[in-house]
Amino acid sequence: MKLWAGRFQKETDTLVNDFNSSIGFDARLYKQDITGSMAHAAMLGKQGIIEEHEAEKIIEGLKAILADIEDDKVEFSLDNEDIHMNIEAMLTQRIGDAGKRLHTARSRNDQVAVDTRLYTKEEIPVIIGQVLDLEKVLIKKAKANLDTVMPGYTHLQRAQPTTFAHYMMAYANMFKRDVTRLEDCLERLDECPLGAGALATSTYPVDRFATAQALGFKKPTDNSMDSVSDRDYAIELLSALSILMMHLSRFSEEIVLWCSWEFKYVDLDDAYSTGSSIMPQKKNPDVAELVRGKTGRVYGSLVTLLTVMKALPLAYNKDMQEDKEALFDAIDTVELCLPVFGAMVDTLTVRPRNMAKAAAGGFINATDCADYLTKKGLPFREAYMIVGRLVNMCIKTGDTLDTLTLKDFRAISNLFDEDVYDALALKTCVNERKVYGGPAKESVQKQIALIEEFVTARQ
Repeated sequence: MKLWAGRFQKETDTLVNDFNSSIGFDARLYKQDITGSMAHAAMLGKQGIIEEHEAEKIIEGLKAILADIEDDKVEFSLDNEDIHMNIEAMLTQRIGDAGKRLHTARSRNDQVAVDTRLYTKEEIPVIIGQVLDLEKVLIKKAKANLDTVMPGYTHLQRAQPTTFAHYMMAYANMFKRDVTRLEDCLERLDECPLGAGALATSTYPVDRFATAQALGFKKPTDNSMDSVSDRDYAIELLSALSILMMHLSRFSEEIVLWCSWEFKYVDLDDAYSTGSSIMPQKKNPDVAELVRGKTGRVYGSLVTLLTVMKALPLAYNKDMQEDKEALFDAIDTVELCLPVFGAMVDTLTVRPRNMAKAAAGGFINATDCADYLTKKGLPFREAYMIVGRLVNMCIKTGDTLDTLTLKDFRAISNLFDEDVYDALALKTCVNERKVYGGPAKESVQKQIALIEEFVTARQ
């Protein structure tokens, strides 16, 4: 018999039973559910709502159930719908009437809310740790490539010279923001809904501050209706994870391009590539492509939960059962992607000569050429026009700015002198950009130090 069967005269239809059941996916909350129940039972005993010896019996029974679940000795039942009712039914079967007292002054509404918050509280630090591990990989790659000049791009067109180290630090700063977003989310969700009941608390003298403290929360939630109907923390986490996956996807796209024969800026390690079933020469960037693809999956989880919640009146509605699969899948996906992505980046081989060769073409020192004239006193817009004419001339002749003769330069402007060649050298173009945040070696070293400080402070 179902735990809520008193009001009903008929058994639940099998189709409805299967449709209504969530044990297939919320079983993973068993530890959080038992932890929350033990805190609730201890509070009931301390407040005199149930006898102390009954509370102790309940807690011992729950500990035994937890041990059996972790030893794979428990089979959950669809008839008991969800993890909460499965554990309560199991407890009552084992310890008798004392088990029936566990649900005093509690609803499944506040029970599932505290379970899900506890689970999310545990998983966010895991993801933060994985992002910090990736940051360490980017620091390592940047330190090894401070002098590796490569083209920077806008519109996927070669734009200005930079270094591979500068590139790595661009992604390191994205992931730094991801960590702070996750930390903000963790801070906001650190409130305990236990004791809110179905929506209006209880007539029993429950101590919500005691259960919040016992479960490691900063404080209880402030409004009982909001407590059981709030899924903002899950939506916020899915939003942060979506942004994180967007960053991974952008990086993945660069890697897919860079390891192609058209770029060949990097080579992926064989352990993080796959081959073709028909083309023996192929080495495919499947890890990067799968990360790029799984980004859409995490986005889907965010949209799912936003859509579930968008028209729900207060307080709890069964629609909210749909939050867990989306939340769990997004967390699982991110925790699957981060370690393998970090290992792929860590083991890839950088090809500095190919990067330098690409940087030598595409007139990526054209802005520096205009700056050269500006420093000689010419207004920038005039300098811009002169360099544009030089580029147009080079396109027709097959030259680059570096290969033009001084006579060619002076045919356009007599401000050019021998020192133009030093000004146009790619290493000069990079290392003269000493502005805070720029690609100059000394600037990138400061960026690396900041990311190192950020990572160290969190480990």
